Amino acid sequence: MTALDIVFFRCNIGPRGCNKLAKMTKLYLMKALSSQPYKGTRDYYPEDKRVQNYIFSVWHKVAKSFGYEEYGASILEPLEIFVAKSGQELANEQTYSFTDRGGRLVAIRPEMTPTVSRMVAARRQELAYPARLYSIANVMRYERPQRGREREFWQLNVDIFGDDSVNAEAEIIMVSDNVMKEFGAKSDDYIIKINNRKLINFVMAQYLGLDVTQAQAMVKLFDRKNKISEQDFVDQAGEIFGDQSVVGLQKINSLLKATSMADLPEEVRNSSSVHEIQALFTLLERAGVKSLVFDITLMRGLDYYTGMVFEVFDTNPENSRSLFGGGRYDGLVGMFGAEPISAVGVAPGGTMMEYFLEVHNLLPESRSTTDIYVAVLGDVAREAGNLARELRSAGINVELNMSDRKLDKQIKNVLKKAIPYILFIGEEEVKAGIYTLKNIASAQEKKLSIAEIVELIKE
Repeated sequence: MTALDIVFFRCNIGPRGCNKLAKMTKLYLMKALSSQPYKGTRDYYPEDKRVQNYIFSVWHKVAKSFGYEEYGASILEPLEIFVAKSGQELANEQTYSFTDRGGRLVAIRPEMTPTVSRMVAARRQELAYPARLYSIANVMRYERPQRGREREFWQLNVDIFGDDSVNAEAEIIMVSDNVMKEFGAKSDDYIIKINNRKLINFVMAQYLGLDVTQAQAMVKLFDRKNKISEQDFVDQAGEIFGDQSVVGLQKINSLLKATSMADLPEEVRNSSSVHEIQALFTLLERAGVKSLVFDITLMRGLDYYTGMVFEVFDTNPENSRSLFGGGRYDGLVGMFGAEPISAVGVAPGGTMMEYFLEVHNLLPESRSTTDIYVAVLGDVAREAGNLARELRSAGINVELNMSDRKLDKQIKNVLKKAIPYILFIGEEEVKAGIYTLKNIASAQEKKLSIAEIVELIKE
């Protein structure tokens, strides 16, 4: 019998015994409950939420500035849409899934791309194209938590549907670049690595001569290249090549030595996919996007990418992981029975964005969303309430103290909450209609009317 069973157990050992069992059970239950969040998730206290809201505000601003419209969707989706297109690792190993009471296999979304593709398919004939859509949503993946990788995380999802040209990739990368710039980042604070899945397919099949199974294994190995040692990469690549490992490894070495498209082996350099990348670089450079790097090893792990792929990296070594990435995925909408339509998207994550802002000292000064704390001195509670309502009606955020706490404790409370101003109201202030407003940061006090207080705070 567990301690939980004891709670509901009919006690037959006398009053004293029952009381003892009850106390033991209560103690057990109190110890068993942890104050920590579920593994891999975060609690957002007010100071954390302010940072998150700042990041969200920049995301909203940039997405809207490019003409993208916000959408929303349920956190639950049929599991099958992730099995079909997100890849077996994501769908089978990293997705939180369950069978609901109706016998349906359901998943907590591990990403938004299949969801927005389903939504576009549902209104395929009604939407105006190119359709520009964005959302800020939380997703969940069951994976090993580590720095920058959580089980629940928030993303900005920006997608453009119905543009087959390289202009779509250029715009999405420009959105990404603008996100970084809007946070105050300089061009040398980050790099944007670019590759093309068509080029990857050409390299695997035509240049390296791999079959489908070998190519899939090699793509996954390239995707892990920076996470394993150089010797492990060579050993695993040799195993994939089998009898052709000597020639195959020589060809891979030729690819890895290329620091630009001009350095690629001639057979690869002359492919149509390289010409597409060159066209994209031209468009981006004309738009003033710097920080561009061609990277033949960039894979992007998800199976649904069909064309250009890219990732943004911090140049500060403290953030070695990719900040975020995206690419072209032309096959997802057609998966839902609608006429296929092209799509390009990107998905910056909140936590990695926060790390970037921290190491580059770009986070704004944290302050409470409350503008004024009203401290009541004496028997003027009704007048203080009227004052607070008047300030709120003018758009000022006000916390009104109605307790009997001493003034020094109230001031300590204001400091803990990082509220920038404290306003004192007593009988003399009520009579005069002039109130003492103290700036906590500078310790300066001013005697002001309500109209002057509103003007000062709004400035």
